[in-house]
Amino acid sequence: MAVLVNNLQEEIAVDEQLIKIVEDVVTESLKTEGYSEEAEVSLIFVDDDYIQSLNAEYRGVDKPTDVLSFALNEGEEVAEAEEAEELLGDIVISLPTARRQAEEYGHSFHREVAYLTAHGSLHLLGYDHMTEEDKQIMREKEEAILGRLGITR
Repeated sequence: MAVLVNNLQEEIAVDEQLIKIVEDVVTESLKTEGYSEEAEVSLIFVDDDYIQSLNAEYRGVDKPTDVLSFALNEGEEVAEAEEAEELLGDIVISLPTARRQAEEYGHSFHREVAYLTAHGSLHLLGYDHMTEEDKQIMREKEEAILGRLGITR
């Protein structure tokens, strides 16, 4: 599975450990849901201004958020791609927001980014949290993914 990581912000240093964490979380998320080794996800680190502009443009919410997912196959049944990579979409994470939330929730920055990556990955795979039942399903899947990778609170 290919996880393409791009850092478009300069506020928070992105080290190899953080890149490995997000690659592992995406890979575990896709494996858990039965996606092929050919699946590809792009993950982009941004600042609050950048994610606010995306949030305003695509969701009509003119404020920063922590993570946005842009599924390429949203609403479509994903066919098995045997000869080409299966492009699933983009996950955009605001690192300044992740840092603030980590402090607020009392856990590490790496744990928060891992959680946001799992959350974004599940959105790419068609999960949402529009109802309490859906929210509970997503939360259990997120924690299971992190648990299998040994990423705890």
